[in-house]
Order: sequence, then C-alpha cells, then structure tokens
Amino acid sequence: MNLKTQYLGIELSSPFVIGASPLGDDIDMARRLEDSGASALVMHSLFEEQLTSESSAMAAFTEGVEESNAEGLSYFPESAEYSLGPEDYLNHVALLKSRLSIPVIASLNGRTPGGWVGHAKLMEEAGADAIELNIYEVPTDMDESGSEIEARVLEVVAGVREKLTIPLAVKLAPFYSSLPHMAKSIHLAGANGLVLFNRFYQPDLDIEDLNVEPKIFLSTSSEILLRLRWMAVLYGKTPLSLSLSGGVHRVHDAIKGIMAGADTLQLVSLLLRHGPQAMASLIKDFTEWMKEHDYNDISEMRGCLSHRNSPDPAAFERANYLRVLQLWKV
Repeated sequence: MNLKTQYLGIELSSPFVIGASPLGDDIDMARRLEDSGASALVMHSLFEEQLTSESSAMAAFTEGVEESNAEGLSYFPESAEYSLGPEDYLNHVALLKSRLSIPVIASLNGRTPGGWVGHAKLMEEAGADAIELNIYEVPTDMDESGSEIEARVLEVVAGVREKLTIPLAVKLAPFYSSLPHMAKSIHLAGANGLVLFNRFYQPDLDIEDLNVEPKIFLSTSSEILLRLRWMAVLYGKTPLSLSLSGGVHRVHDAIKGIMAGADTLQLVSLLLRHGPQAMASLIKDFTEWMKEHDYNDISEMRGCLSHRNSPDPAAFERANYLRVLQLWKV
C-alpha cells in the first residue's frame, strides 16, 4: 500500500502527523512516535503574547494600565508558565531536527499584526521545515465588523509570509461568514496550506468563587463532522494543502478525512490518551482497510467524497439541514 502524501510541497511517508501539542516537547516521546509511523511533527505554539511581553513597549503598556484592568491582565500566563520561552523554543526546534528524520513544523499563535511575526524567520533559521500559523481570536467588540477581523487576519498571514522562504500553513477556526472566500484570501496572502480547525476552548464559570476558569477537554470522534464538511467543500477548489486537525480517533475517522480531501491528518488527543502505540495501530488498521477495499494508493481515496466529487453534493449544503430535521421522529 502506498500511503505517501504531499503536504505544503513536502513529501511525507503517510498522512499521519503529530499535531501541535506537548508531545513534541519530549525528545524521547517524539522519537517513539516517529518509530510508530508519524510522518511529521508540529510543535506546540509560541504565542504572540510571549513575544510581545518581552518588548519594552509591552512593558510600558502593562505598567501604565489602570488598576481596574489588573485582574484581566493576570488571566494571561506568566512567562514561567509557558512550556518554552522564545529562545528555548528555537533551541528545541534545532534539537528536534537533529534527532528526528521526519519534518518538523514550528508553530506561531497570534491574532494581530506586529513585530512578533518576525520570529517566524528565526524558526526557519533554527531548522523548521515549515511554519503553522495558528490564528485564534474571540471577537467581543460590537463596533468591529467581520470584514475588519478578516482583514487583520490576512495582514498577519502576509506579514509572516514576507519573512519566510519555507512553506506556511494557516490554522483557522470555523467561524467566518464565508470560509471558502477566506481560504481563497489566505492563499492570495501567500499561505501554502490550511489546517481545519483549531479547537475552540471555552471557559467555565465558578459560581461559588465567582471566577472564570480555563477548561480543556481532549477531543472525541464527534468533533470530526464539522471538519469533514469544510474539508469536503474546499477540496479541489483551492491550491492550498489541506490538513484535518481534531476528531481522528478511529480508522474510520481517518478514512473519512482522506475521502473528504485531507492531505494530512493531525493527531493529538488519541496519542495523549493511548501513547505511540495508537499511532502504529491506526496506520496498521488504515492499511488493512485499504487492502480489503482494493485501494493500492492513498491518492485513489483522496477527495472521493468531497463536495466536488460526491454523488450528492447537496448533502453538504442546506439539503442536509432539511433532511435531518424531517427524519427526526418523536
């Protein structure tokens, strides 16, 4: 069985990639995952807030902020709470490159244009094979329009692209008024790939202490449906490489991701729960399924159930909504 795939112009041995997570922080774990069949590794993100907090401008701002906003500022992590500082992060990129034979993709996470985007070049110089730019924002300003937010995203993408000679992927949330148009705009801004989607972590409320509490839950297979729909819609309509992130836990999840049009599948929660053996088992099951269904090459599967190639493309659109509601019986 030929599992080779192209992602961001890089040939990979299979579509199974270690997604952005603490899994890459431990060299031994990264090597075990590589031995289990991982074809590439995405590092956890270096955040805009980490980089800007080191600048004198940010220090001046925080020192001059009104006392009433101090509690809000305290919600952000202290420097020591981040997994790796900016310099340590670059050193870790170089270390991973020296110890692994698979591509290493560094990750930047931010939302506003600024000098922090220049750190992408330092990641490239440290040896990263590509950069994954994770755009994460929760709009709360009623006076800021969707078009203004999208323009800012595109400015960030263009700013990072300007610094790089290596490929750039953009990891998005699904919350745009027209995701296909946003994908087109991101390509025009210079990106080479799109990752669908970053996870929308939602805080909980402590009703006794009257606090807002950060919460994180590992993904389940149920999360893949949103990703499958938009992967299927975008496949064949954009030159961007497409990577599916979130919800791949079983072999059928992986098969659906490829059939929807994904070039790669990013795994995190499955590996955090079950370790490197889960990677090897998934690849084994995937290969066996291909053999049982007479697929010799993964390219024969890719996109066969996309919006473009589906025998029922309306199922990805409003027709699905209508049909589901009419099928429900009390």
